[in-house]
Amino acid sequence: MRLNDLLLGLSIMCLWGFNFSVIKLGADQINPILLTTLRFTFAMLPVIFFIKRPQVKLRYLMGYGITFGVGVWGMMTSAITLGVSAGMAGVLMDLSLIASLLIGWLVLKEKISARQTLGAGLILLGAVVSLSLEDGSVPLAGLLLILIGALSWAVIGLIVKLANTQQVFAFSVWGMLFAPLPLATLALVTYGPEVFVALPEQMNGSVWFSVLFQAYPTTLLGYWLWNRLITKYPLSTVAPLTMLTPVFGLLGSMIFHGEVIDNTKLLACALILVGFLIGQWQQSWFKRQPAVRLES
Repeated sequence: MRLNDLLLGLSIMCLWGFNFSVIKLGADQINPILLTTLRFTFAMLPVIFFIKRPQVKLRYLMGYGITFGVGVWGMMTSAITLGVSAGMAGVLMDLSLIASLLIGWLVLKEKISARQTLGAGLILLGAVVSLSLEDGSVPLAGLLLILIGALSWAVIGLIVKLANTQQVFAFSVWGMLFAPLPLATLALVTYGPEVFVALPEQMNGSVWFSVLFQAYPTTLLGYWLWNRLITKYPLSTVAPLTMLTPVFGLLGSMIFHGEVIDNTKLLACALILVGFLIGQWQQSWFKRQPAVRLES
């Protein structure tokens, strides 16, 4: 990978990792479900008017939007509101590897290797260790929501696979069309109309920053740049970079929210990250691979 593309990939991982701290900034001030509703509303508008709808069945777009909006980020944002630290939220999201393996095995009849089993076991052990933290950074209720988010992240992979589209960015944008309404409905049913009434007074500068940062740099710009790297290089070359996201998530939480990394938290993080590395390991990572020439 060329140096400028490597730096671009590292920047994307930093952006996605720091995003957990930005989520906390907004979720500490407004309802977490409404925060996520605003994120996907702005991520969809106005860009959806400039991107042609991908040629896929409507049910895949709807499934993607609801799962991505409600299942992943609705639950993750709510988990942070319940007390899961921004740093641990990013690390625990790697539980999605376990869910992906199970879905691949049960639905797609994929085989699970011994290496993947070992990796999943270490991730699970890390999650168990995180429950012993005494600083309140991983409350049980929050961990349960993260488990739902991790499962939903794995389901998204299944939906994209079944949709079988090459227009990944367009698929993502049009899928997000179906996220805001279910999220707003969930907020209404769960918290009542009071959260909508209180929202205008709560929309201060830092909340707007949280919403717009999540919508544009994180969701739209980050996803677009990431797809360009995937198009330009083999997936086995760029995929390892995603392991840096929780690392940047921890750093962001330490810098912006003063999160303390004690020995127990360090052990939990190490188990999860090493487990993720083992589960995703590919020999081709260390082979020199040329960039794919893009047609102009």
